[in-house]
Amino acid sequence: MAWHLQERSATVAALREAGPGAATLCEGWRTEHLAAHLVLRESSPAAVGVVVPGLAARTERLTQALGDRSTRPDAWERLLARLADGPPVWHPLRWAGDAAQLVEFHVHAEDVRRGGPGGAQVAPRDLPPAHEEALWAHLRRMSRLLLHRSPVRLVLTDPSGRTITAGARDGDVVEVRGRPGELVLWAFDRPRVAHVRLVGPPAALEALARFRAPAPTS
Repeated sequence: MAWHLQERSATVAALREAGPGAATLCEGWRTEHLAAHLVLRESSPAAVGVVVPGLAARTERLTQALGDRSTRPDAWERLLARLADGPPVWHPLRWAGDAAQLVEFHVHAEDVRRGGPGGAQVAPRDLPPAHEEALWAHLRRMSRLLLHRSPVRLVLTDPSGRTITAGARDGDVVEVRGRPGELVLWAFDRPRVAHVRLVGPPAALEALARFRAPAPTS
């Protein structure tokens, strides 16, 4: 199963439900800008600014411009149709599959779902076990890079008891407990809306709060 296709559909559905002008978890972006980002990422060489810092300002200008042009109902539907169709056949992301697309769309689907007034009160989606397994595998590969600046040692733990270790090499340990999809959100700096629980010594939790905003603790 190509789970990124499910996440793409979830993202489009969330955007359509929210409509243009709605808040997201991405600072400075409303829903139309997030949709524009995803479309440009898959269709325009200008999107290289996502990964090349020197071009980031130009990419952001294009994202804002496309989003701002897409707030009318007809333009909004055209933008969502482009997103639903996916990358053109010539684009590498057309063939990248879950490796490049799964986490991108999982995180952005939740940026829309949890970006509104409900925030952390929005319940996680009920994902099939194989879908969660795919997210866990991606988290295992990406966690050290994402969390290498953590001042404490982190143990990410899923409901089955499996663990991924990241962060500092020694010192105090904080355990981050949650379903794989929620741990992905936490690792990608969405701690205020991720349904996770942090467990560790008070000093370690305080240090971690300076790296990631606090989630419920015990």
